[in-house]
Amino acid sequence: MSATNPCLAGKTALVTGGSRGIGRACCLQLAQAGARVAVNYSANEGAAAETVRLVNERGGVALAVKADVSRTDDVARMIAEISSRLGPVDLLVNNAGVFDYVSHAETTPVIWQRTLDVNLTGAFLVTWAVKDSMIERRYGRIVNMSSISALDPRPMSIAYAASKAGLVGFTKSVAGALAPHGIRVNCVAPGLIETEILAGVEPATLERLIEATPMKRIGTPEEIAKMVLFLLSDESSFTTGQTLIASGGRVMRP
Repeated sequence: MSATNPCLAGKTALVTGGSRGIGRACCLQLAQAGARVAVNYSANEGAAAETVRLVNERGGVALAVKADVSRTDDVARMIAEISSRLGPVDLLVNNAGVFDYVSHAETTPVIWQRTLDVNLTGAFLVTWAVKDSMIERRYGRIVNMSSISALDPRPMSIAYAASKAGLVGFTKSVAGALAPHGIRVNCVAPGLIETEILAGVEPATLERLIEATPMKRIGTPEEIAKMVLFLLSDESSFTTGQTLIASGGRVMRP
């Protein structure tokens, strides 16, 4: 992968949940920008290996690392492996997440806890595992993957919406705390994106969502990855604590 714009040359990036969808697109985009990329996955080793292959065949450098981001021991082991093989993490994309499309009656304590553990606590654990090293080097860039579910009511995904809203608050507070140390923290809130999640959406529902989108289409993982690259690069050097929405106009904020 010849870097057409090697703005991240010499940097080490970690993308959690990097084996598929938006995570994979981020891995490819960051590698194209010159970064060494650690591809985190929790279960699908084959998908992670495919992401690594796609990076490597384009001339990039990638490493697949298995870890459950909701487990402190797993996260510590993952960061140690990445640091020893690729170098300390300079760029972090907290993308790992789980999603359940269920009513309030079906939202059990188990679903609630699992969703918060992975989507929100996972981002906290990985961020805390890398922030001290970033502070020592006075350099770090973090992007948290939220959702427009964080911004508008989602009665069929209460736990997911709560976890993603938590990420927005987490982003703001951590950005304020770490800005004096040379670390920027931002957030991306995608709308409807072409990922495997859409396979479980009924065609009528999908059409309704597209109709509710002013741009009248679904977004692509690559479009989200480009926004992530912007936030991780010096192109956004005076930006921190922000949530950028990419929803085709379905959700608009000041």
